[in-house]
Amino acid sequence: MKRLALVLAPALLSAADPAGVVYWTPKELSAYAEKLKPKMNEWKVASQTLNEFGNHLTMVAHREGDGEAEIHDTMADFFVVQSGEATLVTGGKMVDGKNTAPGEHRAPKIDGGSRRKLATGDIVHIPSKVPHQLLIEKGKQFTYFVVKVKE
Repeated sequence: MKRLALVLAPALLSAADPAGVVYWTPKELSAYAEKLKPKMNEWKVASQTLNEFGNHLTMVAHREGDGEAEIHDTMADFFVVQSGEATLVTGGKMVDGKNTAPGEHRAPKIDGGSRRKLATGDIVHIPSKVPHQLLIEKGKQFTYFVVKVKE
């Protein structure tokens, strides 16, 4: 029995996670809905970058209104829905789009495209160069974790 205790002891005393390992609990992520509400812009959206990791970054966003349509030339998006509901429009054509930063394009809306309802627990991958927009029904909210990956 003493040998077993000695074998397990190093595992119990292990060092901190290696550099670059990050862990978020559901409780930590769900708290961002309240933290971000006072920071919402005219589009009723607020976001916060959590970490940057070379070719990708993580962020949390909270919405209480429709977002602008977006196209990212070199970044794919992964959305993990934390709470609320939204309609995601993908594809189609952006109307009155403009370049807002290098490789980033925004527009008020998308003509056409596919629509999909999103709810808590859903995960979505949107490749680069695909127009996308989140629509939020009046009185609803939507909080989601995002991984942006350079393709």
